[in-house]
Amino acid sequence: MTSNPATIESGTVSVERATRQFRLQRRVAYASVGIPAIGFVVAMVLAAEHGIGWMEVSLLASMYFLTAIGIEGGMHRFFSHHAFKAGPIVTAFFAIAGSMAVQGPVLFWAATHRKHHAFADLPGDPHSPRLHGTGFFNGLRGLWHAHVGWLFTGGQPDWSRYVPDLLADRWVFRLNQYYPFWVLLGLIVPAAIGGAVTGSWEGAGSGLLWGGLVRIFLLDQVVWSVNSFAHIVGRRAYATKCNSGNIAFMSLLSVGGSWHNNHHFRPLYARNDHQPWQLDPSGWFIELLAAFGLVWGVRRPKDKAQAV
Repeated sequence: MTSNPATIESGTVSVERATRQFRLQRRVAYASVGIPAIGFVVAMVLAAEHGIGWMEVSLLASMYFLTAIGIEGGMHRFFSHHAFKAGPIVTAFFAIAGSMAVQGPVLFWAATHRKHHAFADLPGDPHSPRLHGTGFFNGLRGLWHAHVGWLFTGGQPDWSRYVPDLLADRWVFRLNQYYPFWVLLGLIVPAAIGGAVTGSWEGAGSGLLWGGLVRIFLLDQVVWSVNSFAHIVGRRAYATKCNSGNIAFMSLLSVGGSWHNNHHFRPLYARNDHQPWQLDPSGWFIELLAAFGLVWGVRRPKDKAQAV
């Protein structure tokens, strides 16, 4: 039986395309991770020599919490889990704020997270720390993979099957396609504010450094820690199929994302705070939007679930 030359040629083209895509994804991952890390080191050296002022701290804090809400409230609870509904303006806000965090466009982020839930801590989970064997060094390998290493594996070849609803949404798809522009916007805005406040290029550089690169680096570590450490340590208030845990001291920095065991127990809820003392800024922000009629269909627990 002879092979069809057209089929062979098509297969070769597909392999070549996949190889090019893999290389491009790795380059993007190295740039997305490496450039903010370099910026963080530079900022620490400059701060040690010259100190930092209120402008740098203000830009860091404001841009951090804007993009953190974009990730946890937007990429996570809105796009990945449809924990509430919103119109085009609020949808755009969450897509843009989340994209400025430089953790990938909407479709990629949501697909990766949905796959994580489908295979949580099992083979197929994109970033589980528990799939590299036993022992100390294998544990470190797993922790590294879950924290950041998985970003350099070339992405998930089957990602599109997890987001058919988002692919079919023309507005979300259009926002997704402008991802590079939103990333650039997240750097231009703090640089422009820094330059305007100080009236100097030096101030613009400080704004870019602290409100841009340092902010990206710090938020990355917090979000990635939920992927890694929150599947190793933390209080397990609920019996779930995975090893997710709640890490209370990270709740403010993660704007509620570190109540990870709560989330895996009830992933469709817009709120992660299952107890009055649990801090969930993303949930509060969603409730604020709901109070003004900007979002609706907010999924809340009807009855308090019993912790085990």
